[in-house]
Amino acid sequence: MIKCQQLTKKFNQNYALNGVDLHIKKDAVTVIMGGSGSGKTTLLRLISRLEPVTSGSILFDGLDFVNMQDKALYVLRQRMGMVFQYSALLNSLNVFENIAFPLHEHTKLKNTVIDNLVQLKLEQVGLRGMDALMPSELSGGMAKRVALARAIVMDPDVVFFDEPTSGLDPISAAVISSLIADLNEKMKMTSIVVTHDVEAGLSIADQVILLWQGKIIAHGTPQEIRASQDARVRQFVEGRPDGPIPFSRANQSYVEGLLS
Repeated sequence: MIKCQQLTKKFNQNYALNGVDLHIKKDAVTVIMGGSGSGKTTLLRLISRLEPVTSGSILFDGLDFVNMQDKALYVLRQRMGMVFQYSALLNSLNVFENIAFPLHEHTKLKNTVIDNLVQLKLEQVGLRGMDALMPSELSGGMAKRVALARAIVMDPDVVFFDEPTSGLDPISAAVISSLIADLNEKMKMTSIVVTHDVEAGLSIADQVILLWQGKIIAHGTPQEIRASQDARVRQFVEGRPDGPIPFSRANQSYVEGLLS
């Protein structure tokens, strides 16, 4: 579905991503993991074209995604959905209106059809009957589910998830993870999930990509990642504070900096 070659992103002189090659498999759940500052959210923003690339290529279903003109990009984006880290619901609209928003913007469907589609998506995320609530009346887990319903209301080919379980209690996080896996299978869509939640990511992934300092250090099935003998992978999977991935990102120690 998505193929990236030598994908690079620089902010000033700092590389957020440096020469990344990856393939996103169609109709599968690809989980991108890594510590804070590893480049995983930047990668998600690049392959959804929310950020311009510094260099490299992205092919979306065989189409040149990097050099695509705006008009073609807007059409192609209708095949995509996005669940943002903090849900990004429109506070002035109720649950129903938030989910219906893409349909009103991009289709000419009758209101009765839109109503049926919204009710279907609410049923799929377990929130039917909550359509009149405002975003301020929702819990964190409910808001994430509304955001998910909005992302899939146009039956996209690809859905991007940015930290879908962040800030949720264990039960709500498990519900969101289960929904992602279930909807991916039933709707035959491609899901790309960025997360630092190791257990949640490994539990739903068909393919795992592990980033560190803007480079891919491991990729494979959850079983292959769990069995990896790479010290960096083991440190991340086991959540150990000590190991080859350092706490400090500085190139020299504090004392060396003072002496120089």
